Amino acid sequence: MNYDQQILKVLTDAGDYGVSVQSVVKHVYNMNCTFFSQPDYEDVKSYVQQFLLRNSKSSQSLVERTERRGYYRLNTCGSTDARQLMLQFREAQEEKKEEKPQQDLSLDLFSD
Repeated sequence: MNYDQQILKVLTDAGDYGVSVQSVVKHVYNMNCTFFSQPDYEDVKSYVQQFLLRNSKSSQSLVERTERRGYYRLNTCGSTDARQLMLQFREAQEEKKEEKPQQDLSLDLFSD
């Protein structure tokens, strides 16, 4: 998953209230940290800031600013692409929830 998709995922999870730029940066940074590699925090921060500014310029854009300074959310009213993204992410979450854990059908070797 690339940064763009991760940013949109965080904004989708935040809902209509929105989320601060700093929170988006932390979430994206943590999504990309592994045991063997870590991205540069400042690089992730600048990328997220540029993405949010670039995609919040017009009324038809995916992202919009909220009433609070430094908070962004998906533009579900003015952008059909944003509404479609919300539906896709919700469907993916519902599919994950529907998976049931398998029962343990193995034989117990040490039973009385």
